[in-house]
Amino acid sequence: MKKIVVALGGNAILSKDASADSQQAAILKTAKVLAEFIKKGHKLVIVHGNGPQVGNLLLQQVAGSTEKNPVMPLDTIGAMTEGSIGYWLQKSLRQVLQAENIDKTVATVVTETEVLPDDPAFSNPTKPIGPFYTREEALKEEKSNPTYTFVEDSGRGYRRVVASPIPTKIIEYPVVSMMLENDMIPIAAGGGGIPVSQSSDGKYIGKEAVVDKDYGASKLATSIHADELIILTAVDYVYVNFNKPNQKALTQIKVDELKKYIAENQFAAGSMLPKINAAIEFVEQTGGTAVITSLDKVNELLDKGIGTKITA
Repeated sequence: MKKIVVALGGNAILSKDASADSQQAAILKTAKVLAEFIKKGHKLVIVHGNGPQVGNLLLQQVAGSTEKNPVMPLDTIGAMTEGSIGYWLQKSLRQVLQAENIDKTVATVVTETEVLPDDPAFSNPTKPIGPFYTREEALKEEKSNPTYTFVEDSGRGYRRVVASPIPTKIIEYPVVSMMLENDMIPIAAGGGGIPVSQSSDGKYIGKEAVVDKDYGASKLATSIHADELIILTAVDYVYVNFNKPNQKALTQIKVDELKKYIAENQFAAGSMLPKINAAIEFVEQTGGTAVITSLDKVNELLDKGIGTKITA
């Protein structure tokens, strides 16, 4: 029996469209996969992404914004999606477990993630969120909101960009540990957690930022002394020379060898690299094992060890 943190990619939640029905249908399929960990006797913590949901909710907020009913700040929007996706996940997983005659409490922890107020990411926001604007619209938005930063996005228009700081602490990790000790299934650090920083008087203040989900999962897994961090994404393995004739799947690999591939720029900065860095951080901090594979291959992961297995 292992203590396992599973980080779910966006394909586990948003498949066909952004409607609540479609997302819940996708999550029910995901819940059936996650139940396999429970059936094997493992203690499970679930972390999920929320990138598309934050973007969609921000679109709705912008469209309905008035002087008396303004757009909510980004940390609050993150909390709203953490709650909604967590609700869908806990409801679906409970349904699947009940069908298997497994009686366990599944509950969502709306999680805050501490980040440093002087993290370099705040001086260089790079994470695009929300709707596209023309240059004129972007300038108008910047005038109305002096703290906002807009950049041109791949010829499609201008988008707001926000910081994506590195997490330093998962504030509610003791709650997650307590739930595991009582044989519960926590859903925590959704979307990487709500980014907050501590002020000089000790108060936590929400930040206009987003935390990478895989970094949040790694920090949580480290904090609760998990045995394994499993990052579920769209591919069965991590590859080098990806999409080239000499493409090679990495099966079992040591951290030092993986760092050499990073130095060769083998992994895309916006997709696979954060997952690999999060996996390395967990392995180095705990001596545990990290696995990167696809949601579709969980049964084979449990039975045959498929996926990219990263060890110290």
